[in-house]
Amino acid sequence: MTDTPAQPSPTAVKAATAFVAAHGKPARAVVENIGRAGARVVLVGADGALGDVLVPDPAAGAALVERVEGLEASEEWDRETVSATKIGAGHRAKMAARTRG
Repeated sequence: MTDTPAQPSPTAVKAATAFVAAHGKPARAVVENIGRAGARVVLVGADGALGDVLVPDPAAGAALVERVEGLEASEEWDRETVSATKIGAGHRAKMAARTRG
């Protein structure tokens, strides 16, 4: 067994880099453990846009944040991070539709 540090996939790095390029620097990232499925890195662009990238585990999420220029880690959904988001009407409608059964 090796103790190789968790690394994000090239696809995850490419997706996060593209998000930062499209939505501005600095972008914020919150790494959320989602159990066996791994971790979700929720991205908040400088323009308030939301995105996400799935990685194998929280350590890979932290490595992703370190690797992508212009991406800053937020340890949690603090007031500053939440205030940076701008959720449009289309996204709200999409999320509401998911709860309507």
